[in-house]
Amino acid sequence: MEHDSNSLSTTAIVWFRNDLRTQDNAALVAASRHAAVIPVFIREAGSPARSLGAARRWWLHHSLSRLTEKLEHLGAPLHLVSGDPVDIIPELVKATGASAVYWNRRYDPAHQNADSALKIHLHNNGIETESFSGQLLHEPTRLRTGAGTYYKVYSPFWRALESDLENSPPMPLPAPQSLTASNGGAKLESESLDDWQLLPTKPDWSGGIADVWTPGEDGAHDRLTEFLENRLRGYAERRDIPGVAATSGLSAHLASGEITPAQIFQALSQTDNDASNEDRSRFRKEIAWREFSWHLLVNNPGLPVSNHNPKFDAFPWVTNADSLSAWQKGLTGYPVVDAGMRQLWQTGWMHNRVRMIVASFLIKHLMIDWREGEAWFWDTLVDADPASNAASWQWVAGSGADASPYYRIFNPILQGDKFDTEGAYVREFVPELAELPDKFIHKPWTAPEDVLLADGIRLGETYPHPIVDHQAARQRALASYQSIKDAA
Repeated sequence: MEHDSNSLSTTAIVWFRNDLRTQDNAALVAASRHAAVIPVFIREAGSPARSLGAARRWWLHHSLSRLTEKLEHLGAPLHLVSGDPVDIIPELVKATGASAVYWNRRYDPAHQNADSALKIHLHNNGIETESFSGQLLHEPTRLRTGAGTYYKVYSPFWRALESDLENSPPMPLPAPQSLTASNGGAKLESESLDDWQLLPTKPDWSGGIADVWTPGEDGAHDRLTEFLENRLRGYAERRDIPGVAATSGLSAHLASGEITPAQIFQALSQTDNDASNEDRSRFRKEIAWREFSWHLLVNNPGLPVSNHNPKFDAFPWVTNADSLSAWQKGLTGYPVVDAGMRQLWQTGWMHNRVRMIVASFLIKHLMIDWREGEAWFWDTLVDADPASNAASWQWVAGSGADASPYYRIFNPILQGDKFDTEGAYVREFVPELAELPDKFIHKPWTAPEDVLLADGIRLGETYPHPIVDHQAARQRALASYQSIKDAA
C-alpha cells in the first residue's frame, strides 16, 4: 500500500460512528495512508444526541460484529470503548501516540456541535483532524435555493440535487487492501461487545427481526444486488403494494452506514437490465427523499420534537392511552393498520405505503400527537434515523415542510382495497382474518355473521371492532385542522 511521505511512520485513529463499512469510507482510506491504523467505535455516554431505540441497538450489535471481522481481516482490529468522545479521543491519542484522527461527518445537530468542538480541541493540541462526507449525497448547509435559503419543497430540492449529481457524479472509494495495526493500539483493551448488552434478553423479541435481516456491509451489498437483479424492474408500479417484496429494503443499512447512497447510485447506473427509466428514476427519488429529510433536519434542528409550522402548536391533540396502546399493538380493528403495526413489531420494519396509512390513522383518526408515533417508530424500527423519521411524521401530520395537505386523511379501508386488493398483506400479519373473502378482508365488520362464524372470527373476541368510526373520525379531524387554520 502506498503512503504519503510524511505519514510513513505515523499512527492514525479512525473513529467509526454511523459508517459501519470498509468500502466508500473516506475516513478509513485517509487513515490507511498512515503507517498504522487504530479503528475505534465509542459507545457514547452522556451524549446530547438521542439514544438509539431498541431495534437499532439490536442492529448495532450485529453490525459491529461484522465490522470487527472485516477490520481484523484487513489487519487492524476494532477497539470498543465507552465514554464521552471529548474525553476518550484525546486519551486514545495520548496513549497510542497517534498523530491524526479521522472520522466521517454526522449531520444530526447535537452530534455536529460535539464533533466541531472536539475537532477544535484536537487541532489546538497539534493533532491532524479531518472529517469527511459519505452519509449523504449533498452537504445540507451548502445546497441552497436561488434566494439563498434551504429548500422546503421536495420537487425543487430534487431538481437541484439531480443537477449536481449529473455535473459531478459521486465516485465511491474502494476499501483499503490492507491495514497495519499500531503497536500503541495493541496496548489498548477493547471492551466486550456482549458486555454492552445491546441485544434483548428477557424477553428476546428479536427472532422475527433476525429472520428477515442480515446486518453488516456484506448484507447491505447482497440486498442491493438482489434488488437490482430481481426487483428493480417494475419498481415504479409495484413499490406501493405491501403484499409483495418490491422495495429495496436498504433503509436500515443506510441508517447504520453499511452502504452509502453514492454506492447505490453507482450500482444503479451500472445495472444493465430491462428495468424502465421510470423504475430507475422512481428509485433515485426515494433515495433523494432521505436526502431531503436530512436537509430539513440540519436546517431545523428541532424537527423531531417541534412543529415545523408553528401554527400546529395550537392543535387540539387528544391524550388517550388505550387508543395509543391499541395502535401500537395492531388492535385497532382496521386490518391494514393492524397488519402494518404487527409487521413493525415482528420484523422491525414496515412497508412505506403502510407507514403513511398507520401514521395518518394515529394522527387524524385518533387525534394523537404525531410525536407519540415518532417515538414508537424510533424504538421499533431497524431503519429509524432522526431525519427521515421526524420529517415523515410531520409530513403526514401536515405540520412539516412540503407537508401533506391537512384535508388528506387516508381512508384505511380504501387504502387497503387499493394497495392490498387480495388481502395478501393482511393475511400474513393478521392471520386471524386469513380465511375472510377478499371483499371483507379490509372491513370485517361488514361480513355477514355466518361468514364470520364459518371462518372462526368473533368480532370483539378474536379480532376487535373498529376503535373509531372512520367517517366520524374524519369529520372530527377536519374540524380540528380548520380550527387552527381559522386562528392563524
